[in-house]
Amino acid sequence: MGPEEEIKILDDICLTLGEGDNAAIVGASGSGKTTLLGLLAGLDLPTRGQITLAGQRLDTLDEEARAGLRAHHVGFVFQNFHLLPSLTAEENVALPLELTGRDDPARVREVLEMVGLSKRRRHYPRQLSGGEQQRVALARAYVSRPRILFADEPTGSLDHNTGQIIGELLFELNRNNGTTLILVTHDSSLAHRCQQVFHLDGGRLHVMASAL
Repeated sequence: MGPEEEIKILDDICLTLGEGDNAAIVGASGSGKTTLLGLLAGLDLPTRGQITLAGQRLDTLDEEARAGLRAHHVGFVFQNFHLLPSLTAEENVALPLELTGRDDPARVREVLEMVGLSKRRRHYPRQLSGGEQQRVALARAYVSRPRILFADEPTGSLDHNTGQIIGELLFELNRNNGTTLILVTHDSSLAHRCQQVFHLDGGRLHVMASAL
């Protein structure tokens, strides 16, 4: 393969989600699911095409503007939690607010209560179980009241029962707060709780189910 030969990861994808919707993206490992999530969130830019998030064309914004949009409208939950080990649960959750110049201890306490960790708020990640760490990560993602929540394999590192708890919390936020939820997951039971399920294969997105 020559150095200038184009490698096409995603091809002719069209995806539209409204406020408060939820959707799952499934597919084999290496099919481009995380790449698609990064594009939808403005972490990466497409070589062609348009991406609109919260009314803004991401593909026309520079990195600083995209970062500002993410800070105010987007939450992320990752498979491996991505908590800062030197910060307590409470401090990890407060971080998105601090990075945007906001200080709201009451909101931090509120979201920790929502995920059932108010009594563990002063514990460090090493003192928490995997499920507790993911609940901290979920609280951190939601503390700034995002309009859209991206979750990349949010239950992938958890046992079945703990994964069900995290899944229920994700859908509770979606139902009760109008937050749009986009899941990348290998967990079929989690995927089929979504209104829409898309299968990514060969760089193309196929509708598997809708309005479940």
